[in-house]
Amino acid sequence: MKRLISVALVFVLAAAAWAQDGFKDVEKQVVEFNLKNGLKFLVLPRHEAPVVSFHTYVSIGAVNEDRGITGLAHIFEHLAFKGTTDIGTNEKTGGYAKEKPSLETLDKAWKAFYNESIKPKPDPGLFAKYKMEYDTALARASRLNDSEEFGRVIEQNGGVGLNATTGADATQYFYSLPSNKIELWFSLESARFYDPIIRDFYKEKDVVMEERRMRTESNPIGKLIEEVLAVAFKAHPYKDPVVGHMADLKGITRTEALSFYRKYYVPENMTIAIVGDVDVNEVKRLAEIYFGRIPAGQKTEQVRTVEPPQIGERKVVLHEQSQPILLVGYKKGSALDADDAVYDVISDLLSSGRTSRLYKSLVRDKKIAVQAGGFSGFPGQRYPNLFLFLAVPAQGKSNDTCLAAINDEIIKLKTELVSDEELKAIKTRQRANLIRSLGSNNGLARQLTFYQGLMDDWREMFKSLDKINAVKAEDMKRVAEKIFQPNNCTIGTIEPVKNN
Repeated sequence: MKRLISVALVFVLAAAAWAQDGFKDVEKQVVEFNLKNGLKFLVLPRHEAPVVSFHTYVSIGAVNEDRGITGLAHIFEHLAFKGTTDIGTNEKTGGYAKEKPSLETLDKAWKAFYNESIKPKPDPGLFAKYKMEYDTALARASRLNDSEEFGRVIEQNGGVGLNATTGADATQYFYSLPSNKIELWFSLESARFYDPIIRDFYKEKDVVMEERRMRTESNPIGKLIEEVLAVAFKAHPYKDPVVGHMADLKGITRTEALSFYRKYYVPENMTIAIVGDVDVNEVKRLAEIYFGRIPAGQKTEQVRTVEPPQIGERKVVLHEQSQPILLVGYKKGSALDADDAVYDVISDLLSSGRTSRLYKSLVRDKKIAVQAGGFSGFPGQRYPNLFLFLAVPAQGKSNDTCLAAINDEIIKLKTELVSDEELKAIKTRQRANLIRSLGSNNGLARQLTFYQGLMDDWREMFKSLDKINAVKAEDMKRVAEKIFQPNNCTIGTIEPVKNN
């Protein structure tokens, strides 16, 4: 046990030293440059191993969707892996010249089938006819493509970690390659944003709709989260689920997906980080050749809609065949708020892991919950968002009991100053967590693009520790008094019902 403690202590001390000295060294090594079309590159050479991580951050997410096309940002994330006019088409069957008309035929067949299906009383004969024509067109289009080629080429060349994520604020694409394959990455990544082909569109829509069924419609906690957001936000698009509403997903067209891409996937909305065994001059040369060909576009403006101040407590109750679950959300500022570091420290104190006050109170001491926690910044951080707490009552305990215990901890924070010892421990954890997240090329690339994309300055990453260190107990008390108010609260619960 003593040896384990010693190892942990060494790690913490090393992290603290790295935070003071290594942070500044890394900041000086980051090279930033912009192409004429507005695309920003952040390059950090690290020659410890012959690998490179690439992270493309597109500052476009679910908040940018118009009414009627919710879920499209997530769908396009899927489509961005489906290739171009050269990659992903089936050369054995005639290439893209043969594939293109099949996609147009498929669009027409789907439109006829969809329009009939949404009628109040679909004609059975027409429905069957259009369904058969759609299935036939879908099968033909599939035979004329090789939609997995993009991913296969990356894997065959030693690529790992090929993936993407879509959130409320942004869409991100990332993977790593051997350093001698850097030009392959430039070729592939630029092509999928310069010359994307919207293929397998209807298949990917079905995939996303199935995700929605599994994660939301068949999942009590997923339902509750969606309802809490819809109640907490009355105007701002944070109220809509990233996965989209089912009716919108069913009706979205391939033309709308292409229009979404052309409007939003422009260089001014993108940041690319490259971290690993690279030569900066070579990166600049290749960036100009491959990404310089992408036409400049207009940077997307901030969402105009501002969520009005909440004037009263809001509640949503679901009755499900499920264990009871409690969600408590309070409105708070965005990542650009002057008190953002204070929110992070409060989140660590109250709700981060087994050392948090909520876990120790509700789970360990009172034994009224089997899980208690939360986090700051939901469902996004670009705009004012939620400070969210979660509790799962223990058998025989209620949501009301857990809510009362959460309120007790909030009152304690609002009326008593956090001790110096507790605050010091929080700051040590925050430092260690950040250092840990920067321990790999991929982690560094991800954080650089996150801070640039969200806060418009990657250097904010290197200022974050200073901001955390500057937080005082008085700041935590002040912020708690400001945001943890009944008229700023939204409560969501699942109350169990018996299976009849």
